[in-house]
Amino acid sequence: MTTRQCPALLIAAPASGQGKTTVTAALARLHHRQGRRVRVFKCGPDFLDPMILQRASGQPVYQLDLWMIGEQESRRMLWGAAGEADLILIEGVMGLFDGNPSAADLARHFGVPVMGVIDGSGMAQTFGAMAHGLAHFQLHLPFSGVLGNKVGSARHGKILRDSLPAGMHWYGALPRSPDVALPSRHLGLVQADELLDLDARLDAAADALEASAGSALPAPVDFEGAPQAARDRLLAGVRIGVARDPAFAFIYQANLDVLESLGAELVFFSPLRDSALPDVESLYLPGGYPELHLEQLASNRAMQSAIRQHQQSGKPILAECGGMLYLCETLTDAEGTTAEMVGLVSGQVTMQKRLAALALQEVSLPEGSLRGHTFHHSALQCEHPVLVRGECPNYKRTAEAVYRLGRLTASYIHLYFPGNPRAVAALFQP
Repeated sequence: MTTRQCPALLIAAPASGQGKTTVTAALARLHHRQGRRVRVFKCGPDFLDPMILQRASGQPVYQLDLWMIGEQESRRMLWGAAGEADLILIEGVMGLFDGNPSAADLARHFGVPVMGVIDGSGMAQTFGAMAHGLAHFQLHLPFSGVLGNKVGSARHGKILRDSLPAGMHWYGALPRSPDVALPSRHLGLVQADELLDLDARLDAAADALEASAGSALPAPVDFEGAPQAARDRLLAGVRIGVARDPAFAFIYQANLDVLESLGAELVFFSPLRDSALPDVESLYLPGGYPELHLEQLASNRAMQSAIRQHQQSGKPILAECGGMLYLCETLTDAEGTTAEMVGLVSGQVTMQKRLAALALQEVSLPEGSLRGHTFHHSALQCEHPVLVRGECPNYKRTAEAVYRLGRLTASYIHLYFPGNPRAVAALFQP
């Protein structure tokens, strides 16, 4: 292994909803505007935050996680980024110490300094106590400093700064303003392509950050690693149709990279707009928001028929979460509107207001073991027998079913392909 140096920060918080994504995006946009090459990573499983961070940095965003992605792959990606970037930013997940492994574990493992983001609204000197707790709750954490988010005024920001323990770095403040806020819905942030004023929001956040704390780079970090070995081209000559549009957009960039590294040709299509499938041997239907596009999906009968014919001819399909919902008989949204879907999976889906599942999952398929996660607000009544169930490494309560109908594999689980490329190749091989 060789060592590369690059300035880096891990942006964390006491809890979800503190503004980690806004702050990370503001930092990325600030340095990107100054001509620096910024590489951003997201801790843990997430599709929506990376869309925002990719727009802010101008570079693809990948996941880091000591369990789902693994220590070796996380190390390789950080090392690779250090060889081409002027700054590495890592957005944490949930609270700094939440989960096993946590964002704090990742920071400690790779020696990346932690910047704590604390929502300062309605707070004065207690801000300093929270900063002290983040810095000292666990031993040997490379904690660097804090940033105040949703600050009411310059005077408020000064009060928060003056409350910090001696020697703790102040990274500045972002104002409480609708100009920089990122809107959300039931699965997280609104998708980047749906926010017509996203660039204006990012620039406003970057301006506020620069005015508050300047644009100096953090200290460099040493990253060890080595190039990835070439993969066997097990999918050479295989054309895979990948659904990608506003209804199906939850796709890890790393998954697409793996398919291409295995030799596959990716052909993107839209179940919303297209009337026919492209000329492909296999289909990948990722997750997304089919429940927000019921009428358009239901009225596209030609696409539904094409997908049924594809499956009935024995060709492979992998359908994850929203992709699986689309293949069910009916889908009912949170307001009670029901629409007919493709009908390959004998089951009815109902959206609900409350969270149904949020967990890491490992599933042992006949093709091999793969890791991933589940996150959904729907309930599925399915008549098919269960092939296998996922296992959660933490609280064990969530065990998502995987269904197999011919060459169709369907589940709520979003799989992470780099964990077992050979198993992935077997899922898509004609």
